[in-house]
Amino acid sequence: MNGRASPAVLHTLPGADDIQRFELENGITLMMRCNPFSPSVVMSGFLPAGSQYDPPEKLGLAYLTALALTRGTQRRNFQQIFDTLETAGASLGFAGSVHTVSFGGRCLVEDLPMLLEMLSEVLIQPAFPTDQVERLRVQHLTGLAIRAQDTAEMASLVFDEVLFDGHPYGKPEDGYPHTIQNIQREDLLDFHDQFYSPAGMVLAIVGGIEPAQVAEWVHHYLGSWKTQTTPAGVDYPNLSPPAQDIRRHVSIEGKSQTDLVMGTIGPRRTDPDFFPAIVGNNILGQMGMMGRIGEVIREKHGLAYYAAANLVASTAAGSWEVSAGVEPQNLQRAIDLIRREITHFTREPVTEVELADSKANLIGRLPLALESNSGVAGALLNIERYGLGLDYYRRYPTIIEKVSREEVLETYRRYLNGSGMVIVSAGPDWSNEP
Repeated sequence: MNGRASPAVLHTLPGADDIQRFELENGITLMMRCNPFSPSVVMSGFLPAGSQYDPPEKLGLAYLTALALTRGTQRRNFQQIFDTLETAGASLGFAGSVHTVSFGGRCLVEDLPMLLEMLSEVLIQPAFPTDQVERLRVQHLTGLAIRAQDTAEMASLVFDEVLFDGHPYGKPEDGYPHTIQNIQREDLLDFHDQFYSPAGMVLAIVGGIEPAQVAEWVHHYLGSWKTQTTPAGVDYPNLSPPAQDIRRHVSIEGKSQTDLVMGTIGPRRTDPDFFPAIVGNNILGQMGMMGRIGEVIREKHGLAYYAAANLVASTAAGSWEVSAGVEPQNLQRAIDLIRREITHFTREPVTEVELADSKANLIGRLPLALESNSGVAGALLNIERYGLGLDYYRRYPTIIEKVSREEVLETYRRYLNGSGMVIVSAGPDWSNEP
C-alpha cells in the first residue's frame, strides 16, 4: 500500500509559503494562516504558566488560575463576559497543563477584534472574584471525587505517579482534593502576577482573515502588555526506565471492570527515534482493531473491552504505554499476553505489509486532521512548540516514508528491552491477582 501524498495534497497542507509568523516586541509569537473559504476564525495559543510552577502543597494552582481567568476582570463580571461572547456566538476557554496554560476560541471574522480584546482583558486584568473562585473550587472538587471512582482515570494517574516519580510529569496538573483545599484567592493573584507574561506566549489564528489586518489588531490589544518578571525555566530531571516491574493496584469497589495501564519510558517529541516509534506503535497497538495487541487480547482471546498502545511524547520526557479494560478475573492473563506480544515485537522486524500499511495510515490521515481551522491552528502551535519548522507538515510524508523495518526494531529494542515495566490496575480487588 503506497502512503505517498500527491503534490496537490501536499500543497494544501500548511507550509512556509502560506504561514505568516511575527514576533512582537514583548515576546508574543503570532502565527496565522488564511482560509479564504471560511467565514469564521479559530484562535488558539499557550503561554508558559503551567503546573511546573505549582508549590507541592498547592498542586492544581496553575490549573485553577487558568479556569478562573474568564470568571471576572477589572472591567467585566462573569455574566458580562458570558453575554458578550454569547451575543456574538463566540467562545473563549482556558485549560492548564504541566508546561503551559492553553486557550482557544472561535468567532465570525468580523468579531475577531472583540475576541482579541476579550483575550487581552482576561489575560492581563483578571479579578479572580472570591465567589467565583469558591464556585470553581467546589465544582473542581466534585470532578476530583468523580475521578477517584473512574477506573481508567485512576489507573492512568497512578501510572504517571510511579513512572515519573520525582518529575513534574508524575503530578496531576489538576491537583488532589487536599491541595485544592489549600488554595486561596490570594494564591491565584500571586501566581498570575509571577508567571503570566507575554514572553513565550504563542498565538495562532486561522480562518477567513487578512493577515496584515489581524497583525494590527494583535499589536493593538496585546502589544502593550508588559510585565516586570519573566518566568524562569524549569530543570527537568533525567528519567530511567524501571529496572524491574513495579506493580500497583488501586482498589475501587463496586466496579465490574478493571482498567490496566502498563508501560515504560518512551521518546520525547523531539528525539530522532520519535518517528520510528510512532510507525511501530501504529502496528503494535493502533491500526485496525488496535493493532497486534488489540488483535491478540480483544479479538483472539476475548479478554478485553478495549486494548491499545499509545506513545505520549512531550517536551521533557515521553511514555510508551498499553491500556486495556478487562474483567477482574482476566487481569493477569491479559498482562501476560501483552508482555508476550511485546517480547515478540522486539525480536523480529515488522513485515513489509505492516510497515507499508502503517505509513499509509499515518500519511493518509494527515490531510483529514488539517482540514479544519482548529486542526490547522493546532498544527501551527505544534510547529512553534517543538521547533519543527514552517515546512514540517509538507516534509512529514517523506519523513515517514524513510522509516525502515530495521529502525522500528532497533527503536523498540531500545525502549522495550526486557527491563521492568510499571503495571497499574484499578478496579475491584480480585483474589487471584498477584
